[in-house]
Amino acid sequence: MKLTKILLAVFCVGLIVVFVMARRSNTQEIVRGDIGGKLDEHMKMLASGGFSGVLLFARNGEILLSKGYGEANQAKRLPYSSHTVFCVGSLTKQFTAAAILKLEMQGKLRVTDRLNQYLAGVPPDKADITLHHLLTHSAGFAPGLGDDYEAINRDEYSKLALSSKLRFTPGERFSYSNVGYSLLGIIIELVTGRPYEHYLHDQLFETAGMSNTGYRIPKWKPHELATGYSKDGSAWGTPLDKLWAADGPYWHLRANGGILSTVGDMYKWHLALAGEQALSRTAKEKYFAPHIAMQPQGKSFYGYGWMIGKTPVGANMIMHSGSNGIFFASFIHYVDEKMTLIIASNKASHSARGEIDKLGQLIFDDLRRSH
Repeated sequence: MKLTKILLAVFCVGLIVVFVMARRSNTQEIVRGDIGGKLDEHMKMLASGGFSGVLLFARNGEILLSKGYGEANQAKRLPYSSHTVFCVGSLTKQFTAAAILKLEMQGKLRVTDRLNQYLAGVPPDKADITLHHLLTHSAGFAPGLGDDYEAINRDEYSKLALSSKLRFTPGERFSYSNVGYSLLGIIIELVTGRPYEHYLHDQLFETAGMSNTGYRIPKWKPHELATGYSKDGSAWGTPLDKLWAADGPYWHLRANGGILSTVGDMYKWHLALAGEQALSRTAKEKYFAPHIAMQPQGKSFYGYGWMIGKTPVGANMIMHSGSNGIFFASFIHYVDEKMTLIIASNKASHSARGEIDKLGQLIFDDLRRSH
């Protein structure tokens, strides 16, 4: 816990500086400073080879690059910009985890509560599962139980998950599972009596000023959304073109993925974590704690909706990535250096996934030269 408090202290001090300075900026197309120019040149090179997406980089409270590359919609020749709405994938999990912690702050649940306090018909093999197990991917559930766009309602999903076979005894180890986070989404709805997105909107997004984040509430126009493209170059469409319920995706996707946002809104979320409007200091200590090793050697850890580890150069890092096989997004905070990188892409054939290490190398090389 001592490590958590040190990381949190550095994280929050850095974010306070970021918050003050970022109020002087916005996320229009920005290229600023030597490193902003270098990153921009690298991204333009990628775009010339077929990449399309967006990158935001900030250091010491100043946005040095916020710019789109390539096309958000090839058929309509719509350029990708800082305002383009994209699927954040599993970055959704950090919002679900924050909502659970918000409910704990409100005295409506505890992360040590058992699953059977909220769901009916929990079988004996799952009787010891706690919300903490779900948050840390240590409950033993399978990675998934169906297709993202399969129509399945809340009760059907709950029964399916509870009847599924666990892969190991709850709490034994880490194994990434979308199932656990969908169950957390169900608990959020049961405890609040409200749809999952509505609780997040009122308690998290609105507080942070994130008007372009959600499933259905923002009411985007078609031209604001990035179209996804499969590996063969064919148009996959936008998430809103797929089979969704009236209040968001069905339960194979809800609460574990699928939220739409912009780099500007994701950066606002980063800023919101500087204060205590979204989460209290105590809640953030749990949020960013390295609860469980993700590998046997223990080089990276999972918190609540975040991964905690180190970069290839040994820098402390809090991050998460998300992908549905078409869209990819990653949110990285280099804690000690007070640097933030948010990147997204909409082509399976030119995913931003493979660029993260290269971008990190450019950033840290520039940082070393400046010192």
